[in-house]
Amino acid sequence: MPRPLLLLMTLLASSTAAVAAQDAPDPHLWLEEVTGDSALAWVRTQNARSTAALTGSAAFQDLDARLLAMLDSDARIPYVERLGRHYYNFWRDAQHPRGLWRRTTLVEYRKPAPAWEVVLDLDRLGAEEGENWVWSGASCLAPAYRRCLLSLSRGGADATVVREFDLVAKQFVPGGFTVPEAKSVVTWRDEETVFVGTDFGPGSLTTSGYPRIVKEWRRGTPLEAATTIYEGREDDVYAYGYRDLAKGYEQDYISRSPTFFTNELYLRTGAELLKLDKPDDANAVIHRGWLYLELRSDWATGDATHAAGALLAIRLDAFLAGDRRFTALFTPTERSSLAGVAPTQNYVLVNELDNVRNRLYQFRFHDGRWTRRPVPGLPDFGTISASAVDADESDAYFLTITDFLTPTSLYHGTLGQARPARLKQLPAFFRAEGLAITQHEATSADGTRVPYFQVAREGVTPDATTPTLLYGYGGFEVPMLPGYSGGVGFGWLERGGTYVLANIRGGGEFGPRWHQAALKANRHKAYEDFIAVAEDLVRRGVTTPRHLGIMGGSNGGLLMGNMLTLRPDLFGAIVCQVPLLDMRRYHQLLAGASWMGEYGDPDNPEEWAFIRTFSPYHNVKPDVRYPPILFTTSTRDDRVHPGHARKMVARMLEQGHDVLYYENIEGGHAGAADNRQAAFMSALAYTFLWSRLAPAPAVP
Repeated sequence: MPRPLLLLMTLLASSTAAVAAQDAPDPHLWLEEVTGDSALAWVRTQNARSTAALTGSAAFQDLDARLLAMLDSDARIPYVERLGRHYYNFWRDAQHPRGLWRRTTLVEYRKPAPAWEVVLDLDRLGAEEGENWVWSGASCLAPAYRRCLLSLSRGGADATVVREFDLVAKQFVPGGFTVPEAKSVVTWRDEETVFVGTDFGPGSLTTSGYPRIVKEWRRGTPLEAATTIYEGREDDVYAYGYRDLAKGYEQDYISRSPTFFTNELYLRTGAELLKLDKPDDANAVIHRGWLYLELRSDWATGDATHAAGALLAIRLDAFLAGDRRFTALFTPTERSSLAGVAPTQNYVLVNELDNVRNRLYQFRFHDGRWTRRPVPGLPDFGTISASAVDADESDAYFLTITDFLTPTSLYHGTLGQARPARLKQLPAFFRAEGLAITQHEATSADGTRVPYFQVAREGVTPDATTPTLLYGYGGFEVPMLPGYSGGVGFGWLERGGTYVLANIRGGGEFGPRWHQAALKANRHKAYEDFIAVAEDLVRRGVTTPRHLGIMGGSNGGLLMGNMLTLRPDLFGAIVCQVPLLDMRRYHQLLAGASWMGEYGDPDNPEEWAFIRTFSPYHNVKPDVRYPPILFTTSTRDDRVHPGHARKMVARMLEQGHDVLYYENIEGGHAGAADNRQAAFMSALAYTFLWSRLAPAPAVP
């Protein structure tokens, strides 16, 4: 039977089961009570079951210890952010599991072992205050960079407490700006004023749980007295305010996001708001008098039509005056896309993906025209990410360069000058000798070419018994790119396994069109792509279904759930991390409503008709033999509700399937709140996969 027809029949059969299931009472709703006594008792029972099954071996203990040593290693790259004359880094290690916020100078940072000044010790703060604080970032006021707004999370959740901090005194400001725990957006306007969006009470949040009201809050006044300057709709995703603080370009802005993929940008002058005349699905960057637009759909304006995925530039004052003569700094092709934009004082760094390989260019506007040159000294292969060091004050930039086998390097350079210099490089955390990276293509059910990367022994004839781990995501325009991972290295590759990374539709490898090809009713195309990659590995003799494992998290967890229900015959084991699984209720759980632009609205019968085909919770059946599966999640994940994984496991256990479950009581959407937890969760996943996929030892 042809593959497209086989998959269609599977989807239709799943749909029939889902129709009956959608109207039946959900017996597992009690597991959605995140911290309910009964739910947590169930979690602890499952955790004990999984730890007993997976953690008793010497191999697990060795892997766990090695992962933790790597995560705590002083040889890691301490990535920094420039704030004034100092370079700041947040650092966790064995002595400081919750972390240190610290700083140094560029001269010191260039040294192999820089001298650091501690600004805030999060472990000490948590002990003093009786809180399990997890660092969630800092927003500091330019140009003095004395005052900061620190975001601290309890246990790793997205919701944070915001507190004002003094970088000179190295302490929280008495009576300073403080916002209680919520999914807040707080930004500086000036030293005496902030824009704040938070939970102001009933009706102040969107259905996704984010702020819809933007207020201006003056120092010394209660939060309740802040002045409302903008209100979005309750069914929006969020709204927030901010100020461009660059000298000579000061301007207030309000941003509203009606959906996950659309936004409106307003210039605020006094009490007036001027909406920027751009496509709602285009992302706008305003920097030093220039407007840069990243298009997500074709746009006919002025005398030109610009393609989806293009990067356009125009002077902001000319645009506001009605000029639409944009310069296209990047125009996509069938196999290329825009990977990033980083303006500096006089240049724009444009990062391109060419068949999932990075190319970096520097643009400069000079004598009335834009010039384009490649950034010198970069490798032909590797994932390259670029960021401005201090975009308003210089043309300095950081580069991070990585691939599967080469330890990640950090470079520093100045645009318009010589090639960048390497500042730091990771040590080799695993033995990469004899391994090779290759790129391949599979053909999906509709004929689409789907690329994927493979890391395997070089020059060795494929062995169908080789344990092979296939990773995928396929959503929200997020590309899957090569990167150095000690965990993958010694947890999988050193042991003789093959590692594969799939670039399926739904991701951003080929720009907006690659993402949009798998939205809503076309979601099945992402799953067909992943199946095609798996089948291509079998066809090429790399592995067999018995030895092929798969792993993915969040939207990738939804992918794993669908691989379980759609093609249980194709995989030997599955790890499903922080997943969405109940697509009938996802939009009612935590941030789920913000993703309806990706998946659709289950309350709309026409959309539920296709959503139900990729709702694993409704499609798992008692009379099907499924591969063994490990689900992991976090109690403190307030983005993807842990109820998804809990309920799926409860249903599968009732049906008699081979399933394990582990829920970290802290951790947030990342799954772990510190290095100890992160190492343990990774060790669980690799141990589970290897134990299920490795060939049985020969009997003497």
